[in-house]
Amino acid sequence: MENINFDNKMMEMILANEKNDVVPSLLLHTCCAPCSSAVLLRLANYFHITVFYYNPNIEPKEEYLKRKEEQKRFLQEYNSKYPISFLDCDYDHASFETMSKGLENEKEGGSRCFKCYRLRLEKTALMAKEKGFQYFGTSLTVSPYKNARKINEIGEELAKQYQVSFLYSDFKKHDGYKKSILMSHEYNLYRQDYCGCSFSKKEREEYLQRKNGS
Repeated sequence: MENINFDNKMMEMILANEKNDVVPSLLLHTCCAPCSSAVLLRLANYFHITVFYYNPNIEPKEEYLKRKEEQKRFLQEYNSKYPISFLDCDYDHASFETMSKGLENEKEGGSRCFKCYRLRLEKTALMAKEKGFQYFGTSLTVSPYKNARKINEIGEELAKQYQVSFLYSDFKKHDGYKKSILMSHEYNLYRQDYCGCSFSKKEREEYLQRKNGS
């Protein structure tokens, strides 16, 4: 899948639905309000979207709740062609802890992150199947720190397993990440400086210490 343009694949799916005069339902996993902003800008005219907030990697719990409430606030303030719903999950950090056993020393962007992608995407696919959504997808590919090829590879596998269409994406295209920053300023969104898990937070703190020479 390395040479595939996932943004083009997404637009092919969108155009096929438009040609058939269909506005399908999409369960969209999001990690935070800033990342979701540019993604919803791309998708909200083409789908009936329900934002699915399932992020057991985030800690501490106060950070998780802060990001969740900011996501909900953004959805309330964002005007879109079709109403956007919100589907919440309980804080499920134990699932992430179990998943990351033995991978504590992995660098960010490696196998631990890939398993975290799968954890969140599989929950999204399962929920999409149970609730009758036509598509499932994620905002994760908007981040330059996330591996879009791996995310799409996992999504494709889960689509076959759960028999729900996966919305391919690479939301970094068309200045997606830059737009997320601009929209964060526009809506005064809280932007965190680490992915969410304790490992990414530690790595970020170590980087800042080196940068500041301390």
